Amino acid sequence: MAAISLARLRSRVETLARFGALSGGGVTRTCWSPQHEEARAWLLGEIRAAGLEAWVDPAGNVFGAVGTRAFGADAPAVLTGSHIDTVPEGGILDGALGVLAGLEALQTIREAQAPHRRPLAVAAWSDEEGRYGSLFGSRAFCGRLDLTRVEAMTAVDGERLVDAMARAGFDPRRVGEATAPAGAVAAYVELHIEQGPRLEEARIPIGVVDSIVGVRRTRVAFVGQADHAGTTPMERRRDGFLAAAEYALKARELVVKHGGGKSVTNVGVVRVHPGVTNIVPARGELVHELRGPDPETLAGLDRRSVSLARRVARRRGIDVEIQPMSATEPAICSARVQAAIEQACATLGIPSTRLYSAAGHDAQNLAAITDAGMIFIPSKGGRSHRVDEMSDWDAIERGANVLLHTLLGLAA
Repeated sequence: MAAISLARLRSRVETLARFGALSGGGVTRTCWSPQHEEARAWLLGEIRAAGLEAWVDPAGNVFGAVGTRAFGADAPAVLTGSHIDTVPEGGILDGALGVLAGLEALQTIREAQAPHRRPLAVAAWSDEEGRYGSLFGSRAFCGRLDLTRVEAMTAVDGERLVDAMARAGFDPRRVGEATAPAGAVAAYVELHIEQGPRLEEARIPIGVVDSIVGVRRTRVAFVGQADHAGTTPMERRRDGFLAAAEYALKARELVVKHGGGKSVTNVGVVRVHPGVTNIVPARGELVHELRGPDPETLAGLDRRSVSLARRVARRRGIDVEIQPMSATEPAICSARVQAAIEQACATLGIPSTRLYSAAGHDAQNLAAITDAGMIFIPSKGGRSHRVDEMSDWDAIERGANVLLHTLLGLAA
């Protein structure tokens, strides 16, 4: 029975972790950054060294294929992958595991000459983490990217996507050329750490993902008036920051009350202007994120949040600016892919359970154009998006072997 090489996979995981490595552990490797571009060049070299054909599309997605280049509609490919960009001060497995385990699986299949009827390919999707626009590369590949908005896409610090792409040697005007032909992908499966505690606490080694949450991100700015922080009476202040703080607290209450027990919210970016101690803030700006697995619940929370922001602003006598930044819809994973994962687990004698993904993933875009699914392995302590994110190497080996046999099953 074919099996991946853990030593080879571990070596690649540890080598990739050097690009953007932080002195205290973990990694910062945002898409299009110099560290990311160095990692991209390294990955292309590894793909070629594995005996696969390698290429990069106009959206910055990296591909490797067994045999000839994939994605001809006459020979639909079975595709796997994830991403190599990270959040700031992130871990070494989020995204990277799916890419490198996919590469390892395809190299194993090529070396073992394991029979497969369909072409096989691995992808490293660009800007999954959403510095400029969440799931950017897979949206472009799946034809789900609004090309009229590319020029306006910016990071929270104001850097424009088009400038970052140009610096990395890409032409933003060609992003639309990344869209795959209709029918070019026969199935997609993505291996990922769970990023939560459910598998570890249940002591179940493999999670078969049945659905993926949608994510809404909105920039909300409360605009009041700057005044002297010492001489302006409290009752006359129009404080933009206090309005933003009130909104953040009430938005949490809203989600707890109306989120159906599975929706979550976060405010991870806050800006105060002018940002000095002796001036009442004229502007309090935040980025509000909503996540949930149910489309109607998520849409309802989005509407309620907008109404809440307007009520807070009106009560405090200030203005509010509401700017949607990105939106991904919840996705249901393919029954065929779930069955293929469970069959691979049965073949290998590995227990599994079904669960939903509380994080967004490129797989939800692929689900719009093909049968798509995901394999989860436990995260130590449920930790992710932090420098101490990790899984056991035994768990990584199990997950990679389940991926290998799932791909063989889907390509048979």
